[in-house]
Amino acid sequence: MSHPPNSPTFALPPFDHVKADVILRSSDGVDFRVFRLFLSLASPFFETLFDLPQPSEEANVDMEIQDGLPVIPVSEDGKTLDSLLRFCYPCTLAEDPVIEDFREIINVLDAARKYSLDAIQPAVCKSLFTPKILRANSLRCFAIACRARLQEQCILAAKCTLREPLVPGWFKEIELITSTELLSLLTYHRKCSDAVRTLKDDLSWIPAELKPRYGSSCRCSDGESEKFPGPPEWWKGFIASTFLDLLDRPCVESIQSNVEKVKRTFRSDTRSGMSPHGCKLCREVAPDRLRELTIIFVNKLEEVTSMVNFSAYNT
Repeated sequence: MSHPPNSPTFALPPFDHVKADVILRSSDGVDFRVFRLFLSLASPFFETLFDLPQPSEEANVDMEIQDGLPVIPVSEDGKTLDSLLRFCYPCTLAEDPVIEDFREIINVLDAARKYSLDAIQPAVCKSLFTPKILRANSLRCFAIACRARLQEQCILAAKCTLREPLVPGWFKEIELITSTELLSLLTYHRKCSDAVRTLKDDLSWIPAELKPRYGSSCRCSDGESEKFPGPPEWWKGFIASTFLDLLDRPCVESIQSNVEKVKRTFRSDTRSGMSPHGCKLCREVAPDRLRELTIIFVNKLEEVTSMVNFSAYNT
């Protein structure tokens, strides 16, 4: 019978129960007193493991027995094992932990796959797929969802990655996905950009009243004559700049950032007593027109990009 060189520490409740029937020891020496039944119901791996004949305490085998219970060492550290077991236990004994650290999520998911705990994987990932976290970490969430083969979460994360440039920067979790999954993501992004390009090539979706042509009263317009004036400079600049950004990042944020640019320009001009190209009419009319155009622009963008399907892998 072998003994560890250092005395183990004990896990927090409920993994310290005196009536537990097996001990799982983490790689950093934390003992989890658990019930075989709970783990067997959650995992065919543990069910098979616990069905194997167990040596008695007197048997001359290399297995530690502590307090009459067999000690099974595992490669996961105490933090990972604690989270993993809480997902396995009934909710009356342990609530599902909320994990916000990406590396911890990966460790728990790896352990879940190792021990055939397929049923808990959606619950493990659930804490990641909130709007706030997705907006800030869409690529990382996508990689984690692919690793866990969670199709619904993959699609959700892929849509959020449209906020990133077409060719994203390196991120640590990229090592978790295959080249096929990455290519699928880039292809999806490009198709969404192509969908946006169709809007750029044909502006008929913009109502006529939102294509301002103010005639001789507006010094921002340009055209062949006063009878057929072109749109104001601010409007043309907004449309051109927005589409330029949308082709790289086909998302609502690209529209909103350009709206803010126009607003800042008009606020600056108002404070200085001037307006774009000295045009008072644009300063008075543009804010309302821009607000209406933004609503239509966002709706149209979501319409065309929603028609682009995404699949990271064949199911």
